[in-house]
Amino acid sequence: MKVFLLTSSLHNEDSVDHSSKAFLSSLGMDYELGKADFSDYGTGAPDLIYVRTGGTEGLFRNFFPSLGKGPFYLLTSGESNSLAASMEILSWLNAQGIKGEILHGSPSYVRKRIDLLKEVASARSKLEGRRYGVIGKPSDWLISSQADYYEVRKRMGIELVDIPMERLVEKLDSIPEGGDVEEGAMRIYTALKDIVVEERLNGFTLRCFDLLDKVRNTGCLALAKLNAEGIVAGCEGDVPAMLSMALSDAVTGVSGFQANPASIDLASGEIIFAHCTIPLNMVRDYSFSTHFESGLGIGIHGEMEEGTVTILKLSGRMDRIFAREATLCSNQYKPNLCRTQVVLRVPEWAREEVLADYFLKAPIGNHHIIVPGARAEVFEAYFRSVSQM
Repeated sequence: MKVFLLTSSLHNEDSVDHSSKAFLSSLGMDYELGKADFSDYGTGAPDLIYVRTGGTEGLFRNFFPSLGKGPFYLLTSGESNSLAASMEILSWLNAQGIKGEILHGSPSYVRKRIDLLKEVASARSKLEGRRYGVIGKPSDWLISSQADYYEVRKRMGIELVDIPMERLVEKLDSIPEGGDVEEGAMRIYTALKDIVVEERLNGFTLRCFDLLDKVRNTGCLALAKLNAEGIVAGCEGDVPAMLSMALSDAVTGVSGFQANPASIDLASGEIIFAHCTIPLNMVRDYSFSTHFESGLGIGIHGEMEEGTVTILKLSGRMDRIFAREATLCSNQYKPNLCRTQVVLRVPEWAREEVLADYFLKAPIGNHHIIVPGARAEVFEAYFRSVSQM
């Protein structure tokens, strides 16, 4: 992380240096100073502009043409009219449709915000230049789960690659058939892994229900294994769900559990999510069952650890995000649902907003991603950082 100093010549340099060193030291963070002419701005991920004094607004405007599109993070100690100058600078940026934030407050608050910005910068860096495949088109019932390839590339830096389903079928035809259901499921794993390598993919989403007719088996085991290996692997050709999993992977190191809500209890605040596959590195235990809808192949019954989770979903047009925390209360196994089933409880204060206003009035499709831990803040901060691009 680099810190760039913005100081008016009207102020005593020695006095400003002394107070600013004390302020930066109080934040307890590792940083290096950027060049005085801002020529290396944009290389620190994130870069902070420390507005040390008032009277610096014109200096910022002079540097601005070479600084990129933002967002800009203005650090201020609150001394020497630095807050006032930062407000003037940010107001000028906002008037031009450019976003930013003033980092001001107690050292602990400012440090927390900087740590969050570092997580966001790390996620953006990881996703930039990645390739994700769409193997087959989205399933016919996913009428709202398309994606705008241009917006995805522009905002997330991700390239989406269309791969015909026939490519996978040809791969499967070249692999000898196994003697049982599990070996058949592993054929699908091997074929998908080959495509990932050949296409240099970081992940994919698969129109998996087509496999039921073509090979009388499912992709559930293959996706569970590939996700555990760090290859984002989504179901049903759902591109927004895959992008949400990619974001989860960049932030947390796990793809997340792609699942659809099965039932909602507004009174208790409970919502049940279920699906027939889950990353094997997200479960404390698992067993094999059949695929729910078809009764064929292998479905995964996994059990997640109880505790705080985050429900995540990005829209395909990159214009909305849903990120809310909940408590995973229990795992269950009922025969009339997809095989992995988790019971989440939304905090009482958020029940109406989350369960009724979002899920029942304005959802982003049906699939959502269940991510371990309290990560809503960083997901939302990431979305804000790319939404202006």
